Amino acid sequence: MSSTSLPTILTKPRILLLSGYDAGSHKRWREQLVASQPDFDWQVLALPPRYFRWRIRGNALSWLDAPEFQAPWDLIVATSMVDVAGLRAFHPATSRTPVLFYMHENQFAYPDSGDQHASIDHQMVNLYSALSADHVAFNSDWNRRSFLEGIDRLLARLPDAVPASVSDRIAGKSSILPVPIADALFTERAQPINRSCPHILWNHRWEYDKGPDRLLLILQALKDRGQPFRLSVVGEQFRRRPDTFESIYAEFAEHIEDWGFVARQEDYHWLMRRADVVVSTALHDFQGLSMLEAMASGCLSLAPDRLAYPEYIAEGQRYPSLPDQPECEASGAAELLIGLLQAPPVGSGVESWRLSSLQARYQELLRFMINAGRGN
Repeated sequence: MSSTSLPTILTKPRILLLSGYDAGSHKRWREQLVASQPDFDWQVLALPPRYFRWRIRGNALSWLDAPEFQAPWDLIVATSMVDVAGLRAFHPATSRTPVLFYMHENQFAYPDSGDQHASIDHQMVNLYSALSADHVAFNSDWNRRSFLEGIDRLLARLPDAVPASVSDRIAGKSSILPVPIADALFTERAQPINRSCPHILWNHRWEYDKGPDRLLLILQALKDRGQPFRLSVVGEQFRRRPDTFESIYAEFAEHIEDWGFVARQEDYHWLMRRADVVVSTALHDFQGLSMLEAMASGCLSLAPDRLAYPEYIAEGQRYPSLPDQPECEASGAAELLIGLLQAPPVGSGVESWRLSSLQARYQELLRFMINAGRGN
């Protein structure tokens, strides 16, 4: 290099990260992604997690005048609530920027609470976004399968002018990339599993789709079998919550050690480390972060044999899935738990979900998409 030449300035690739409904798990994922990928220059646009129907249908309109869309980017990463097709229509310059669409969940696989509107609008937003994006990453294979199958069912209902192989087009540009679990949560148990009176942890959103009615049935089945236990029921709560929680508290108050939302992260991590068994009764769970985190912290797992759970919970810790027979399902769960307490398995089996294990996979996908976009 001659004395008159200037040194080359290496700039980081610029990524715009969009979160259309920045709820707890979405926020945690995007913060972890930015913090764990310092080789990229990140800019974040996030909308508050309220007014769900407006958010999922209107986020492209909310960002209509956002100056960020006038700037050049090497990649756009959008979460599953974002209307990618709408954004690309409103901001034509983004058509030249590759888009990674990250699917935390999909609108085809939610169980019906009886309160939903009969509209397919949210499903169409998901579908259009996945078609418009350059790559679609799912947090579990169950999420991907239920999305693709849901698309096929929906399109089969439409009267005419339906293109062929829609789900195949999305499958062909998709991959599985789980939400990582922080390495700090992976700890050795400070004490062995309490086989005589286990501390049971139920750590999910207090909503119908997480199956609190099924938790009540399992607790009653354990009581009928004379199995002592301690109980912690914790999780995010909303203005409306199922009445079942009041029934659980009334019937099992003497068993309860923790109840409600645990605000401090340190307290929640400590709770997972001192619990013995983490339980899911979910009817819908696209990955199951609360289960993975508790398993990493040393808990045995007890989950139904459905959803994403077979992807990381050993067969011997999954009870038979009987969605239409909740009493029989609860009986099977109670019997399995009592058996597990006699000979607890060793190891959680979720080592590959560590952030340090998945960090390189995220970086590889980000760089691949950036390089592909620059080659256009």
